Amino acid sequence: MHEKLKDNLQDGVGKMNLQSRKVRILIGIIIAAILIISYRIVSNIQNERERAARMSQGRSVQVVTEYPQRMTIVPKLEFSGSLDPEWQAAVAAKVDGRLEKVYVREGDAVVKNQVLAILEQTDTDADLIIAQGAYLDAQTNLRKAESDLQRYEQLYKSGAVSEQTVGDYRFARDNAAAKLESARGTLQGMESKSSGTVLVAPADGIVAKRYYQEGYYAKAGTPVISIADISKLKTVIHIPEGQISGVDVGNEAIISIPAYVGKQITGKITRIAPVADLPSHTFEAEVSVDNTQGLRAGVYANVALVALPKENVLTIPLNAIVMRDDQQTVYVADSEGIVQRRVLNIGYTNDQVAEVLSGLTEQDLIVVEGHHKLREGS
Repeated sequence: MHEKLKDNLQDGVGKMNLQSRKVRILIGIIIAAILIISYRIVSNIQNERERAARMSQGRSVQVVTEYPQRMTIVPKLEFSGSLDPEWQAAVAAKVDGRLEKVYVREGDAVVKNQVLAILEQTDTDADLIIAQGAYLDAQTNLRKAESDLQRYEQLYKSGAVSEQTVGDYRFARDNAAAKLESARGTLQGMESKSSGTVLVAPADGIVAKRYYQEGYYAKAGTPVISIADISKLKTVIHIPEGQISGVDVGNEAIISIPAYVGKQITGKITRIAPVADLPSHTFEAEVSVDNTQGLRAGVYANVALVALPKENVLTIPLNAIVMRDDQQTVYVADSEGIVQRRVLNIGYTNDQVAEVLSGLTEQDLIVVEGHHKLREGS
């Protein structure tokens, strides 16, 4: 009994020793894990500090700076377009029909109301004769109805007929008058259709285009001949909002035409739109020229305008402007040399300077070179 109790006691002590060793091993593993995690945290913090230091050193860059300057600028504006006829119209048929005769060719000079072409008139002439006959018949019926009414009114006064009878003849007269008006409308319509078979020039000009030859079946509204007046030519330009203040109707423009090497002509601004086109914020303008030199219409043209001088305007070098998200911006440095991006409202620009309408003052130090290496906070 005593021996058995002793053996059980020894077994219990052995189990306790085994559990103690497991606990010590587990504690050792936990301590090792804590050490490893602590090392990594410290290492990451050190790496972040080193990276921040490197970035801080990388944000320090060398640039060229200067202050905005005030000066007088003379805006020279350049545009491109084409010299088109100042007036042009397509002559179309009023009725369906086959082209029986075309009297003009492209380039022919024509005068107002000159006959250009004729459609076949057989059907329209027949319809016109029918309409004329119906109108004459309606006139005759109205005259008869008026004569009958007058006779029966006299009979009514003498007591020979009743008031009802007079009323019937009065109704017949009114009905005849209405039919005459209807016949008149039909006749006018047929006269218009008949005249529509003759195509005439709406104004003086030249034949710019003859679309169809004789024998072509033209539908009503189909352009057959195009007439243009090229005694004056015009080109349409679009002036930016920032440059419109120095431009007005009557300003001269120098027009050069690449198709005519060395040729320059002088035109004038004859119209400027009162409202800007959106979203471009440009004003449409027309530049007209007297075509005394016989230029061909539709040729490509370059237009140069000299606007009124702008005095004492704030300017910056053009290369200082940085485009960001379709906005014109510039980097401005503070007293400590830290730069921030500033959005500008730019007016006139040329290949050297830009007019600053808002966003800068003369005391703002701006970056003019090296801004491609910058970002805000550099």
